[in-house]
Amino acid sequence: MSDTEYLVQAEAVLTVVERTVDAANEADHDIDLDRNGDTLTLAFANGSKIIIKLQPSAREVWVTTKAGGFHYRFVDGKWRDTRTGADLFAALSDYATQQAGMPLTFSA
Repeated sequence: MSDTEYLVQAEAVLTVVERTVDAANEADHDIDLDRNGDTLTLAFANGSKIIIKLQPSAREVWVTTKAGGFHYRFVDGKWRDTRTGADLFAALSDYATQQAGMPLTFSA
């Protein structure tokens, strides 16, 4: 994957997260979303956070949640956890749902 391809795919992740959170907030969720360059921070009403950061040098997307830190690499058209192979959007949906205390679903 070239640097350009990485950036296109990685930026798409951030766009999905931003759109999902915007839609959730329209449905009365209370999630603060802050973007600072290549980093998104989701802050939930209970004070917990999820941080999503692009790592261009590693061509990965890093996600930090209450459950821990995870690295995702684009493999066969999907972002996969480098340790378990779990799908980024499925995992993010689980972590965000737990931290928000209400269902949140992220999908490509």
